[in-house]
Amino acid sequence: MIWILFALMLLAAVVFVALPLYRAERKISASMLAAMVVVTGLSGTLYSQLGTPDHKSVPAQTAGVEDMVASLAARLRENPDDVAGWKMLGRSYFQLRNFAAAADAFERAVALESGANGQTLVDLGEAVLLQDQSSMSGQAGQLFESALAIAPNNPKALFYAGMAALNRGDRTLAADRWETLLATAPPQNIQDILRPRIAELRGEAPPPAAPVAAPVLTVNVSLGDQASALAALDATVFVIARDPAQPAPPIVAVRRKVSELPDDVPISDADAMIPGRVPSAFAQLEIIARVSLSGEPVARSGDWFGSQVIDTAGTGVIGIVINQSVP
Repeated sequence: MIWILFALMLLAAVVFVALPLYRAERKISASMLAAMVVVTGLSGTLYSQLGTPDHKSVPAQTAGVEDMVASLAARLRENPDDVAGWKMLGRSYFQLRNFAAAADAFERAVALESGANGQTLVDLGEAVLLQDQSSMSGQAGQLFESALAIAPNNPKALFYAGMAALNRGDRTLAADRWETLLATAPPQNIQDILRPRIAELRGEAPPPAAPVAAPVLTVNVSLGDQASALAALDATVFVIARDPAQPAPPIVAVRRKVSELPDDVPISDADAMIPGRVPSAFAQLEIIARVSLSGEPVARSGDWFGSQVIDTAGTGVIGIVINQSVP
């Protein structure tokens, strides 16, 4: 179940970036694809590691991942009928942004499954699309259509097949597919993005905006003297709420810039990363504010952070001073 939720989180990130760009450019563009790659990559990192402010991440980790991927590829050369292995290899290459190698791996998996697995077809289509944006009108688009025929309620298949229909100029079919995606009860942020796009495609007035969720708490984030002296004004500040008993994945993760501090950061149920796992449902929350000196979401040695465990009942504004250094 957790991987299904993670997939929905990634889809939310892709929809949030891709649809506004598509609306502006009216085509699958290089800027859109680059943004999608960056967002999905960051989402994966956020899910697995952002909730740990003292997590040590060094360049050797990337080398370690590449070594593991190379080891998996070598094992598959000796055991070429391992479908799960080819899928894992494809996902690994995708995260490393080696889309050509990812497509090759997914092609092997598709062949071993005789093209009968909708999710694998979507994965292959995504890798092909990120290599060649024009393939939405060719191989990638055909793969998304085939995936949807096999798995008519697959969220990513519905999203990409809707985009493929829009790419062909079939606005009605695109709206139909995105309405079907809505019927699968995706996270609220996906719904909020898709509904006005669907209304636009159907020539209807956009639905009224949902009321702004009241904050569960407000975090006043400020910098200690040492952190203020060392942090660049354009450095990213991650404000995280997580369950003290189950730190990963985070419940909420929002961003600010050092130049915006001190600042009051509201945290509401609308900020939840996983549907149903909202901050108001927890009696206690651990609040972390961290300056990323590297500009990356993964905590690194030398980053500065502050944290506090709070009771949510009756909590208004809490203060977090960023004054501790990640070892």
